Amino acid sequence: MIPLIPDTAAAASTLDWLLALDNPSVRFFTLLDLLDLSPASTEALAARSLIMEEGLVPALLAEQHPDGHWGERSRMYTAKYHGSIWRLLLLAELGADPADQAVRAACEFILAASQETADGGFAMHEATKTGGGRATEVIPCLTGNMLYSLIRLGYLQDPRVQHGIDWICRYQRFDDGAAEAPTGPVYHRYEVCFGTHSCHMGVVKALKALAAIPAGERSAAVRSTIDRAVEYLLAHHIYRRSHDLTKVARPGWLRLGFPLMYQTDILEILDILTGLGCRDPRLQDALAVVAAKRDSGGRWNLGSTLESGRLPVEFEAKGAPSKWITLRALRVLRRADQALV
Repeated sequence: MIPLIPDTAAAASTLDWLLALDNPSVRFFTLLDLLDLSPASTEALAARSLIMEEGLVPALLAEQHPDGHWGERSRMYTAKYHGSIWRLLLLAELGADPADQAVRAACEFILAASQETADGGFAMHEATKTGGGRATEVIPCLTGNMLYSLIRLGYLQDPRVQHGIDWICRYQRFDDGAAEAPTGPVYHRYEVCFGTHSCHMGVVKALKALAAIPAGERSAAVRSTIDRAVEYLLAHHIYRRSHDLTKVARPGWLRLGFPLMYQTDILEILDILTGLGCRDPRLQDALAVVAAKRDSGGRWNLGSTLESGRLPVEFEAKGAPSKWITLRALRVLRRADQALV
């Protein structure tokens, strides 16, 4: 059994640290995920209100155009990581209020400008002549990130989001170097995304989107796709090469970071899998890696981050104790611990 925090004094100190008002988003998710408060509770509602009033979310919403985009409309993806696509993802990660008009305007812009209308995937650029996203620029990680964001921001029942979910169920690959790769226009665009082996980041972001759908609202196709994605990740023991489990697929996945944007790491993957209720021996290696990164005070450092200025708002300092990593790690280990009791 993996202990959550070394002792009760450290546990109390760490919990107080996570609940401090200086990070409203971490406070909100700590109330829900570590203290099991209902989102409708008075304390949780107050925390979500504070998210919209102070800190990173109001800063992200600053300088938004009336139609919901930021900066140059045409650079919604390529203005990394200041463009509209990246800001929407950050708003979802930070727990922005779905009822906020500026947040809804951002969602509507992405649906109008990035979603390819025929198949439902999300593209890097807008098709300026026909509207919607360019069919030739739909990619898996972007589609997963935008659907995750839209679901988290209240758009699950929107037919356009349902159309995007269908894209994942129809086109997302979960093979491990198929002898015969799938064919068709969707797969003939970007070798790094649709090549001879499924893109690990594409799988993670697709699963992240589907996992955001409440269990009772998942269709048979969604459940089947989740099962395939979960097995793909378990076959890799989260971060190893499935054809040689003695080798790490990417060392960078062991450096815990937030926000990850289109990248991933073992903590994000474990967060998704344990949130789905996955209980499998192939998780144990990655769980042990995460647990070993905890310091004597029960906190985790930020192991990886984008250089200063790359993000539209500043998060946390690399190498210092991170509220985001600590929250995620405790959430993951708590789920795993409960499964072992």
